[in-house]
Amino acid sequence: MNEFIINLDTEIFLWINSFHSLYWDVVMKMASGKLVWVVLYATLIFALWRTYGWKITIVFTISAVLSVVLADQISASILRPMFERLRPANLENPISHMVHIVGNYRGGRYGFPSCHAANTFAVATIMAMLFGKWRFSIFIYLWALLNCYSRIYLGVHYPGDLLAGLVIGCMCGGIMYLVAGMLAKTMVKRVKPQSSTLLRFSIINGTQTTCRPLDTVIWAGILTIFFIFICASAIF
Repeated sequence: MNEFIINLDTEIFLWINSFHSLYWDVVMKMASGKLVWVVLYATLIFALWRTYGWKITIVFTISAVLSVVLADQISASILRPMFERLRPANLENPISHMVHIVGNYRGGRYGFPSCHAANTFAVATIMAMLFGKWRFSIFIYLWALLNCYSRIYLGVHYPGDLLAGLVIGCMCGGIMYLVAGMLAKTMVKRVKPQSSTLLRFSIINGTQTTCRPLDTVIWAGILTIFFIFICASAIF
């Protein structure tokens, strides 16, 4: 059964990895990066502050960082040396010659579980649980899934690596949410949104419009994706 699962994982990986082009090479390489999402992270902190105030923002920002550190260390320092599963693109892997890679990037030696998946799902989980809004939850988990897909596209992770990272990330995010919630309640009586969180903007002819702080996070993510597409188009 174990061999069957490994072979199935390999077949699914090779099938997904086979769909590629020069344009999407650039898109997925950028999407897999960290710096390109800085604006998204900044607006997320802003939405936290605007919604819950600075005390809760500090507690949950630190907790989100710690959830990433915890997920990353469990994946990279504990489980990878234990399982020693070669990345698909690793030259020691028998299937490496069939793997599409970008810019000769092959990652480290071992890839199970995926740190990218663990880290992004840790952040997505703690923030989705904190805000509790379905539209934001869908967005933040889609963002995490985009990061996961980019790792298959780049040839550095099997789907199984990502699935394991997803589980670890969700667990770490959930645990840190509970810890942060207990700590926050010692600082404030109740973790709840402030009375007035709407943002007001003046548009044409002095007309005003409003939006929720979480909407700025969603728009930051959408605009970042458009930025990636534009950069890829400029190259080609």
